Amino acid sequence: MFDLAIIGGGPAGYVAAERAGAKGLSVVLFEKRELGGVCLNEGCIPTKTLLYSAKVYNYAMHGESYGVKAENVSYDYKKIVDRKNKVVKKLVGGIGAQMKANKVQVVKGEAVIESRGSEGITIACGGEKYVAVNLLICTGSEAFVPPIPGLKEAGDVVVTNREILALTEQPKELVVIGGGVIGMEFAAFFNTLGTKVTVVEMLPKILGPLDDDISAMLQKIYAKRGIEFNLRCKVTAIEGNTVVYEDAEGKTCRVSGDKILVSVGRRGNTAGIGLENIGVEVNRGIKVDNMLRTNVPNVYAAGDCVAGYPMLAHTASREGEIVVNNLCGGHDIMRCDAVPSIVYTNPEVAGVGLTEREAKEKGIDYKCVTLPMAYAGRFVAENEGGEGICKVLTGARHGEIIGVHMLGNPSSEMLYGCCMAIESEMTIDGLKEIIFPHPTVSEIIKETVFAIH
Repeated sequence: MFDLAIIGGGPAGYVAAERAGAKGLSVVLFEKRELGGVCLNEGCIPTKTLLYSAKVYNYAMHGESYGVKAENVSYDYKKIVDRKNKVVKKLVGGIGAQMKANKVQVVKGEAVIESRGSEGITIACGGEKYVAVNLLICTGSEAFVPPIPGLKEAGDVVVTNREILALTEQPKELVVIGGGVIGMEFAAFFNTLGTKVTVVEMLPKILGPLDDDISAMLQKIYAKRGIEFNLRCKVTAIEGNTVVYEDAEGKTCRVSGDKILVSVGRRGNTAGIGLENIGVEVNRGIKVDNMLRTNVPNVYAAGDCVAGYPMLAHTASREGEIVVNNLCGGHDIMRCDAVPSIVYTNPEVAGVGLTEREAKEKGIDYKCVTLPMAYAGRFVAENEGGEGICKVLTGARHGEIIGVHMLGNPSSEMLYGCCMAIESEMTIDGLKEIIFPHPTVSEIIKETVFAIH
């Protein structure tokens, strides 16, 4: 009998297992593939490893701007991929070591929930049965592949994030269906290495939920670098290696590529794990409350398989922590006012809190100031000719920070402070009193705040 059984070893599952084990709970963790889930094996870490190699290559190509000359700069695609695999393997091993250190029993295999009774919750895996007092479901998500005519017939020309990461040869031409975060990160990576990239997006902008001004700026930057953007376009068919779509005027257009990346969103994994055996309610994901409780007592869910919360690795980890904190006698709830979003293009995009569009839709009276990143001396020193902005939104009445959105390197590393400001309901007067280290790019946040009147 275990105190907690966890199905799924991704960011929600392994973090919950580590925290629970550290608190003295007996834990069994089921994972059918590799520890780390999609994020570590097929998403966050491998893509960022590839993108960093592309960034290093880009720096080498443009070193003369910094007084550093490198001739005959080249790259080895296979070595880039090999390094990605090495990084993933190292981190997967690290998670395994953490599980062992916290006495978590890891079972590799496909787990199925069988029943729930007075003796506990029974899970079957690999011909064995396991019983636990509590169950946490963290089965993650899969790339959503829409029923586009001709897609299945196209075979391995069509790829999702999983298959494109496994490529051993760089495509000369790549068509990306979907201009969201995943689509744009792969578009940026292959564009930097010289692949001809075309993005086909149904919405009028890339990176739909992100700040409109920043989205437009990033699109302009990558359009100058050669990415072709076809917005307001609906894909109607795939013919071999050709994507057929209708543009905003209803005209039928075609674009071909060695590979076609389908990146139009993700769908939670809720089928085939036995939810129906214990009556867990599902509606476009497992339904949970703000403590991650399902409708069934002692059964929780976290991560991409739940409905209503952002499908992000850091959101999943926090959800896993909330479950464990409450199991151990605390009172913890999921709050989404300060969930950060990052796009690891070059330059990076980082945002937290409300965008201007969201504030207007909610009828919130706000103030907004936008400054160029060049107001920070460190940014000018390290980004020759680089473009970037920082936008800060505050409540008009009380001056509380309600949104911060940035374009520029290294905005991903600065954003946590903005998350803390929003989470703690800090005002602009309070933020003005914070001492920022000089010279750092983070000073742009303080500069922007001082520009708000």
